[in-house]
Amino acid sequence: MTTASVHTLRPLESVRPTGATLHLRVAVQGGDALTRAGLRSVLDTLTDVQVEHVEVEQPGDLAQAEVVVVVLETVSARAVDAVRRLASRPGCRPVLVVGEVSTEAVALVVQAGAVGVLRRREATAEGVGALLHAVASGEAVVPVDLLAALLPRTSAEHPSAPARPGHVLALTGVNDRERSVLRLLGEGADTREIARRLAYSERTVKVVVQDLTRRFGLRNRTHAVAYAVRHGLI
Repeated sequence: MTTASVHTLRPLESVRPTGATLHLRVAVQGGDALTRAGLRSVLDTLTDVQVEHVEVEQPGDLAQAEVVVVVLETVSARAVDAVRRLASRPGCRPVLVVGEVSTEAVALVVQAGAVGVLRRREATAEGVGALLHAVASGEAVVPVDLLAALLPRTSAEHPSAPARPGHVLALTGVNDRERSVLRLLGEGADTREIARRLAYSERTVKVVVQDLTRRFGLRNRTHAVAYAVRHGLI
């Protein structure tokens, strides 16, 4: 069982600091020196989190950190291995600050043991503070549009569950336009952005999403992305 599997997953947007001051030992790894210095400065501005910086000069220094913030441009296989090694250390909670990340990548790093994922543009005092409060409370936090990769399967989506009538036929009926919309939804694009990039009207995009959710019996567009990823549609 990975570290992340024992945490409650929540979208970052739903996290609100409790108001109580936290005391955490935090190490920052990866990225360039300027980025690390900037992130440490953000940590120092937090009013409800008292951060004790852990300087990592030798591998053994990480044992002193309760939270390890790993700065990345993108998620690579090496990064996933590094997260797995960090998560195997008793009491260590790795979180990522990433320039670009996909639903597939966030699934990999959470399975490896990451308990928080934050895009670099979201690494403000408010975003970092909310993430640290959540991690300290035993929760794993990701941006809401990336939560799709981590949604639990329903019985109808599970490979061992019997298929509903027409369900398999519906899978083969996804056209190129629907795939394109699903792919952009998975990247976190909103209706206006999808319409602009595909040269459709916003109404057309809404109709495509509504048709997909109705056809597959899905709850919303986030569920639609999770479904599409699991079934290899995107």
